[in-house]
Amino acid sequence: GTHLYVCGPGGFMGHVLDTAKEQGWADNRLHREYFAAAPNVSADDGSFEVRIHSTGQVLQVPADQTVSQVLDAAGIIVPVSCEQGICGTCITRVVDGEPDHRDFFLTDAEKAKNDQFTPCCSRAKSACLVLDL
Repeated sequence: GTHLYVCGPGGFMGHVLDTAKEQGWADNRLHREYFAAAPNVSADDGSFEVRIHSTGQVLQVPADQTVSQVLDAAGIIVPVSCEQGICGTCITRVVDGEPDHRDFFLTDAEKAKNDQFTPCCSRAKSACLVLDL
């Protein structure tokens, strides 16, 4: 089947993708690439916890750090590349809790499942995220 790839300014990509969906294109055939993302971590963000499913270890994620930074500091390596939620390299499965999706990689349907997230930029809506690590 045919796939649609789009890259460019956000407004342009939004228009192209919305038009494609209106014309019946399936989400799994629509692909986008961003060259840069707006900063996703703000001092206004609240802190939350992540729990490592395999060990039970609990780590505090402060407002000014990403989950991937906290994991790395604890010696838990999750591969990262862009660190902006664009490439999908760091996708990590979520066993429990509700992610606050701030990436540009996952589709709306994938985000709605709340079973994976991008720890390089996404945060938590719940007090704790249990990660499949």
